[in-house]
Amino acid sequence: MTLLYPQFLWLLIPLGLLLYLLRPRSLQQTVHLIIIGLLILALSRPQLEKGMQEEAIEARDILIALDVSYSMRAQDLPPDRYTYAKATIDALLERSAKDNVMLIAFTTNPLLLSPPTTDHRLIRTALDALEPKNILTKGTSLQKLFEKIASLKKVRREVLLITDGGEERDLKKLLASLKGANIHLNVLALGSTKGTTIPKEDGSMLKDKENHLVISRINPLLQQLADALGGSYLVASGSPQQSADTLIRNFQEAQSNTPKTSKRRHAYTELYYIPLLLALILFLMLHTRASRYLLLLFALAGVQLQAGFFDGMRLGNAYAEYEGGKYNQSKAILRTIQTPSLQQRYALAATEYRLGHYKKARRLFASIRTTLPKIKQRLYYNIANTYAMEGVYDKAKIYYTKALQLGEDADAAHNLALIARLQNRRDTQLGIAHPKSQSTQSSKSDAQDAGDEKSQKRKEDQPSSGSGSGGEEKLGGKQEDPQKGRLELDEEAQPQPLSSKVYEMINKGYIHEEHPW
Repeated sequence: MTLLYPQFLWLLIPLGLLLYLLRPRSLQQTVHLIIIGLLILALSRPQLEKGMQEEAIEARDILIALDVSYSMRAQDLPPDRYTYAKATIDALLERSAKDNVMLIAFTTNPLLLSPPTTDHRLIRTALDALEPKNILTKGTSLQKLFEKIASLKKVRREVLLITDGGEERDLKKLLASLKGANIHLNVLALGSTKGTTIPKEDGSMLKDKENHLVISRINPLLQQLADALGGSYLVASGSPQQSADTLIRNFQEAQSNTPKTSKRRHAYTELYYIPLLLALILFLMLHTRASRYLLLLFALAGVQLQAGFFDGMRLGNAYAEYEGGKYNQSKAILRTIQTPSLQQRYALAATEYRLGHYKKARRLFASIRTTLPKIKQRLYYNIANTYAMEGVYDKAKIYYTKALQLGEDADAAHNLALIARLQNRRDTQLGIAHPKSQSTQSSKSDAQDAGDEKSQKRKEDQPSSGSGSGGEEKLGGKQEDPQKGRLELDEEAQPQPLSSKVYEMINKGYIHEEHPW
């Protein structure tokens, strides 16, 4: 068990001193102090940790690639390119609070500064800890950056490239390095086409080996790269906030529907109501005349509440075992639930289905009584699935038809057409295809030919929970809690500087470059 606000427990010290000094002689005074102690315990928010869980959230995956090479010290964007880029990232994070953001700094090599996270304070901490003056490399390798991006997990990702571009010229080679990467490229070009000089720490301007001034300008390859990938190209101008607004609009235009990404978080069961309920019972018993009747009432309610609480915990554990493919364990847990419910019976039926016990699953689905059309349609659909898995196509047709009579269902229509074809071809012994499930990940396309039908094997529905309000939820669904799953940072803590090892990794091997720009 953990406490969300353990600092409230300090209040128990003065309470203990009060108990010691006053030494209450009456029962009423003692009970009052116990009530105060229970309220303090409730304020500390005791919780039971259930472990890490992964949930789907509607958000974009954004990868920010920030050029931190020496040329970013140029001052054609006030006060300099790097500071402008950092302010743009800050404004972008404020406008995309739900998005999953990753930060990579690159010069001639890319370096991951922050893994994908929805806690954008980590991104800001990484930026604040990075000292550009400790980065001495003067090259910008887009090639190695793109190879790093292509090696990441293959998800749809918005890539924001903030750079002046260096002097790379081989567009085909850059495009080849991104082969297989599912990205939409957004380029924020820093600088100008005419270019500018680069100041050094001593106030002089950077020069090359021939003692000529180094002029850093936007590489025209950046726009060609964005056009070739169907991305967006923006030259930094105006304020960083204006640039961030334009980038957000580009993200939204590229993806009309907000995609779903996964987020791992700690799951907890709240326990604060237990001491709160005990405090309420003691108070009412102490200050009401019908204390005996209240004691009996709360005792009965407490038994029911305890049963419901433990049943909820067991149902959650059964969901977790089911999602992990441990169907026998899930079944055993579901059978220990004392108060049967629609969720428990539906989950048990789905577990029997997963174990291949189609008759048991069918009996359980048929035993569920509901007046909600959506749940009844789902029950008919799953009963039809059990018949289809047993090859009893006539009865499967009946229940698929019943499901379709209650509303549109592409999966039921698909399965109905499929088993009709399979029944006609049964005598040819071409193989039997399992019906498609009503899953969000199942394919909606019809079988292309008999050979395709042989290989079709679909999953049945994930168990869903119905409620009195008509809502239903897939087995293993997780309750959204915006206060959980985020790494709590000390707001007053000073950002720690990056270690010298980080700068060694950034600067390693970049001494003998002949054409740094």
